[in-house]
Amino acid sequence: MEFTLDQIAAILSGTIEGDSSATVSRLDKIQEGKPGGISFLSNEKYESFLYETKATAVIVSDTLTLQKPVKCHLIRVKNPYIGFTQLLEAYSQLTKQSKVGVEDPSYMDASASMDEGGYRGAFSYIGKNCSIGKHVKIHPQAYVGDNCVIGDYTIIHPGVKVYYDTKIGAHCEIHPGAVIGSDGFGFAPQEDGSYKTIPQIGNVIIEDHVSIGANSTIDRATMGSTHIKSGVKIDNLVQIAHNVVVGEHTVIASQSGISGSAEIGKNCVIAGQVGVVGHIKIADNTTVGAKTGISKNVTKKGQTLFGFISMDLKDFLKSYAIFRNLPQLQQRVKELEKKD
Repeated sequence: MEFTLDQIAAILSGTIEGDSSATVSRLDKIQEGKPGGISFLSNEKYESFLYETKATAVIVSDTLTLQKPVKCHLIRVKNPYIGFTQLLEAYSQLTKQSKVGVEDPSYMDASASMDEGGYRGAFSYIGKNCSIGKHVKIHPQAYVGDNCVIGDYTIIHPGVKVYYDTKIGAHCEIHPGAVIGSDGFGFAPQEDGSYKTIPQIGNVIIEDHVSIGANSTIDRATMGSTHIKSGVKIDNLVQIAHNVVVGEHTVIASQSGISGSAEIGKNCVIAGQVGVVGHIKIADNTTVGAKTGISKNVTKKGQTLFGFISMDLKDFLKSYAIFRNLPQLQQRVKELEKKD
């Protein structure tokens, strides 16, 4: 796709220094810019590349004072990083929304409905009584079980499995290999030491503007719903267990696991390889560092937690300053014992 700088400036509410009719068809790093590409400069450490780049155009701050002439055209905006992000988003939406229609072979049950502007890829499956909104993209080899609801403009990528009774909101994106609504881990111990499966008869509810990464899994509830609220962003390889609630605009990084019936507040940041035990609550605006284990309720809002078992970050750093010196302290104790 090719765009004029005038079109891009309109998207970003920016002003052009140079030829507004110049065209670009590619997004480049500023240090790797080539003709036909557009880059951005937001970090002053990279300013030297502005005077060397071969990119056709660069998005810069409206307060930037040039130290010498540039060969590229400039688009001046308030915040170049946000501006470039907006451009990436616009480009992504254009490319993702390009596919429409039905590819063969694909299957949709006669009782299901799909609104205008949608796409069904080859070998995709849509079960009974499903309601699919406007401009939804269901890519090849995706499976949508019976009685599912999918909101407008949601994208289901190749190989996604959406189990029965799942409800997915509008403007969501579910990446390849994700499994939504598989059985929760429910087994009742028996007197003979064996385990009996507990039927998982609930569902999964995903609200609007949620992103779910590749090969992540969200289990259906034992009863009621596993609930992912609006704006949540889940990375690849994340496990969300049955009856978990994840609050609005919380982000969860790769390889983290949230155990059954845990409730995560809104605007939380869960870093990679975090483990959360079941049946606890984590307060709003909590940040959890990588590899941290959460084993009890977090009731104070806005904390940063780190370590296993987790503790306040400042307390952990004080403790770490002590236990990293334990070998030397042990040697000193031995030497003192010998003197006695």
